[in-house]
Amino acid sequence: MGRIDTSTQPIDEKAVVAAAEQALADISAVREAVSEVIFGQQAVVEQTLLAVLSGGHALLVGVPGLAKTKLVTTLGTVLGLSSNRVQFTPDLMPSDILGSEVMDQDEAGRRSFRFVPGPIFTQLLMADEINRASPRTQSALLQAMQEYHITVAGAAHDLPRPFHVLATQNPLEQEGTYPLPEAQLDRFLMQVDVPYPEIAAERQILLETTGAREAQPRAAITMQRLAEIQALIRQMPVPESVVDAILELVRAARPGHGNARIDETVSWGPGPRAGQAMMLCARARALYDGRLAPSIDDVRALAEPILQHRMALSFAARAEGIGIRDVIADLVASKAG
Repeated sequence: MGRIDTSTQPIDEKAVVAAAEQALADISAVREAVSEVIFGQQAVVEQTLLAVLSGGHALLVGVPGLAKTKLVTTLGTVLGLSSNRVQFTPDLMPSDILGSEVMDQDEAGRRSFRFVPGPIFTQLLMADEINRASPRTQSALLQAMQEYHITVAGAAHDLPRPFHVLATQNPLEQEGTYPLPEAQLDRFLMQVDVPYPEIAAERQILLETTGAREAQPRAAITMQRLAEIQALIRQMPVPESVVDAILELVRAARPGHGNARIDETVSWGPGPRAGQAMMLCARARALYDGRLAPSIDDVRALAEPILQHRMALSFAARAEGIGIRDVIADLVASKAG
């Protein structure tokens, strides 16, 4: 997710308000441009956009045919980002993503190695069906997602900025797949669950995508403007009550921290990255809704997408058919009470 700047520097409130008003107009333009291509799925679009606006990565989980790939490619165009798509398969190698060194020979016969960049050298990387690749290939993304550079043959290569990974995962076909390790899941700012569309949205999909012309995405902002909005989000003030709510929620989700329900159902809970993700996404959600500061309601709304992939159920909880979303919902309800 990257390092979080926790320094408390003086903030020009008037400048932040003016910048936020302009950012709100730009975000509205982004939402409108996305809605011309992606029908319905407002929660999915919102959460994915929040992850990008916060400067992080997102894991989209849903059955085939729910426009996960189309959403990612649409966002690349709408946000003015260069994008590449990698279809993960069992035989995919790390060099297929990162790039490799090739040997060149000049006219004098001298030989030297030259690095040929792979598809990861882009601003928006779509990792399609990421759990179909082996752990060795999955791990090729770890350094890139955290440190925004890669190392090949001992040499570091910086990635373009901003850099985002939007990965998709099919929750149904698990045979022959490789579940993502916890260390990599933690690098994703959010896990965005993609449900089936509502009937009105599905009707619009049928009408709009089977005619002679199909809507194409258009750019709404530039890459430079996106970077400015990402910087603005980090400057937004967070009330002390919201900071306390984030700390209480994240710490209560860990076994051994005084919550009997969590102790019974959870084998391990979220680390500090969950709190960092919540701080950034709560700010982004506030701006997305036209507010200048996040509220505790933002924390509650973001609890599931931020925590669910950072927690693991105990064997007893799984045997009883308890779901991680149920545990998080109960935890949020207890904090609300």
